[in-house]
Amino acid sequence: MACLVSKRRSAGFTLLEVLIAMAITAFVALIATTSLSRVMDGVQSLRATADRTYEVNRAWMIISRDLRHFSERPVRDEFGQIEPALTGGLLARFPLSFTRAGWHNPNAHPRSNLQRVNYRIEDEALWRDSYPVLDRAADTEPYSVMLLDGVEDMQLIFLASLTELQIQPGGAEPDTSNWSANWVVDVGSLDTELRSPIGVEISLRLQGWGEMRRLYALPPL
Repeated sequence: MACLVSKRRSAGFTLLEVLIAMAITAFVALIATTSLSRVMDGVQSLRATADRTYEVNRAWMIISRDLRHFSERPVRDEFGQIEPALTGGLLARFPLSFTRAGWHNPNAHPRSNLQRVNYRIEDEALWRDSYPVLDRAADTEPYSVMLLDGVEDMQLIFLASLTELQIQPGGAEPDTSNWSANWVVDVGSLDTELRSPIGVEISLRLQGWGEMRRLYALPPL
């Protein structure tokens, strides 16, 4: 009988063996959990980057579409003043404001296919305003859409004519150092008519992305 009890005891695990096994299991579980957490963080980071890339590309696509349909049509603002077909820059009311054609009208409403749009920065976001009519009344309200958040700044420069277009030495990119930072009516001049530029460069400074630039040639160039 004593011999049988001794054999049964020798077939089990000692407390030290159990503790070692538990420690190994906990260590393996920790490594697995850490690896899984890193993989999940990587997936979330890639998803956030993909979403941000889509938002940025979408904003540029809308800007490009509007400028591609630029139209030489001045408008009357809500104060009764004439606004040129395009204005912008630091001294302008909006960083960029212009008339565009190609306003889609699937329901055949009795309206023009021209539309006035503004681009502006508010609360570190890029907004697009559009108006239901070209020549506004005092109570005309714009339809505003936030295109992109995390926008720290928006800068524009304008090319007046092809004669002022210069190419950087040793490259194919235009030299924009002589472009105008503002495109507004000169209040000190008797001529209140402002012709449109032939090109515009838009610069957006985005949080975590830095500065992005796009150069556009305006129709009918």
